Amino acid sequence: MWVYEKKLQYPVRVSKCDPRMAKFLIEQYGGADGELAAALRYLNQRYTIPDKVIGLLNDIGTEEFAHLEMIATMVYKLTKDATVSEMEAAGLGAHYANHDHALYYENAGGVPWTATYIQAKGDPLADLYEDIAAEEKARATYQWLIDLTDDVDLQDSLKFLREREIIHSIRFREAVEIIKEDRATKKIF
Repeated sequence: MWVYEKKLQYPVRVSKCDPRMAKFLIEQYGGADGELAAALRYLNQRYTIPDKVIGLLNDIGTEEFAHLEMIATMVYKLTKDATVSEMEAAGLGAHYANHDHALYYENAGGVPWTATYIQAKGDPLADLYEDIAAEEKARATYQWLIDLTDDVDLQDSLKFLREREIIHSIRFREAVEIIKEDRATKKIF
């Protein structure tokens, strides 16, 4: 079903060790509007969406896993050389106590990921509007993350991710129109 290339969708570079920024980025790893929630939401919703847009949910859901991999790489690179005291100073003391430098699906506040972050109503329009909102929230979060760092290398990767959220939102809006047109079509049985 998938082909895995041993490279990231977009290069991830960081200029320095920065556990403070890693703490903020964890929001997109295991937060409510993060990449894991998005991937699982879309790949789950595809089972009750009309055939005309199944491929869209499959494609975007799969791409969200690529984004999750990018976020994990950013967090890893930002913390791999951090000392225990640097982790603690960045607000990651509890994370370190529980997980050392390992990644864990949690938000920036340390709250573990939960399935309550994802929605599946079964109504195609309701689900697609939920997806549009999710993409717009992720776009906003990426902008705020860009604003929180002066690392131009990291900003570059974050800008890529922000732009992909915009594209996903546009594609979901197109899917809404496809569903609306299909519903308006007179059906003869």
